[in-house]
Amino acid sequence: MRMAVKRVEPGENAFLASLEAKAQQPNGFFRAMANRPDALKAFVPFYSAVMGPGSVERRTKALLYRAVSIANRCAFCIAANTPYARKAGITDEEMRALEAGEEGGFSAAEQAALSYARSLTRAGTASASERDNLERLFTSEQIVELTLVIAMSNFTNRFNNGLNILPEGQESSGS
Repeated sequence: MRMAVKRVEPGENAFLASLEAKAQQPNGFFRAMANRPDALKAFVPFYSAVMGPGSVERRTKALLYRAVSIANRCAFCIAANTPYARKAGITDEEMRALEAGEEGGFSAAEQAALSYARSLTRAGTASASERDNLERLFTSEQIVELTLVIAMSNFTNRFNNGLNILPEGQESSGS
């Protein structure tokens, strides 16, 4: 059964309308968050600051966002971020590897970041060896950026899963 959280319509919120016009499609995440208009207005630039250009490659960000979303079983985020992942150069084979929890086909830096992401997602912390690996392969700025990407994915995953927000056209399974 779907949680009864109102989905704000674009006609009720100009900022939401502008987001959906830009995306050229409805967005359940934004429609739910629009119940708190100030939160939605603050979220969008913060998300852009985290996921946009920075010191970490777009590909690595896409890998982490997807791995976290898979670990959290967030159907909305997996579906919504697939085009971003493809644009970042992640192949279908690599997407399947992420779904299987495999890291072998990725670079050493990607493997270290994926291990860190999975630990933060599952346990809320990382081991000393995972932190040491990151420090060997990334700058302090990059480690902070990686952590922000992981935290952002966990945030959106929990928001969507908590409110049972599914990709457009998917029916609720009642879970």
